[in-house]
Amino acid sequence: MILCGGDKRSQAADIKRAIKIAADWKESTMAMKKRVREKFSRYDTADYLKSEADMVAYLEACMDQAGDDPAFIAVALGNIARAYGMVRLAKDTGLTREGLYKALSADGNPSLGTVLKVVKALGMKLTPEVV
Repeated sequence: MILCGGDKRSQAADIKRAIKIAADWKESTMAMKKRVREKFSRYDTADYLKSEADMVAYLEACMDQAGDDPAFIAVALGNIARAYGMVRLAKDTGLTREGLYKALSADGNPSLGTVLKVVKALGMKLTPEVV
């Protein structure tokens, strides 16, 4: 910090003031460096699918949005399956829990038979519609 102007009478007070300004600046800079990291939880669609009506509405919306992307539908069924309970769904479908996780993931490629078993166990049915 450069001090300019003033005279010998105010020099000591000016130096003290400059030291205080520098200390305050350093403290504020250190406070900015020590920011508290914000913690965010991972968003999970399954947390918001509380009722059967929510699950049906979600699947309908996903089917409307999916276009020609079967992985989109598989992930949507996976989200619904996790909300429903994967262990319970495995028992109801006769498939393994691990197999359901794999088939209903973005990388999974479930067979039509698997999709139909899952949809039936969820208490839903696929209905064809003219578009």
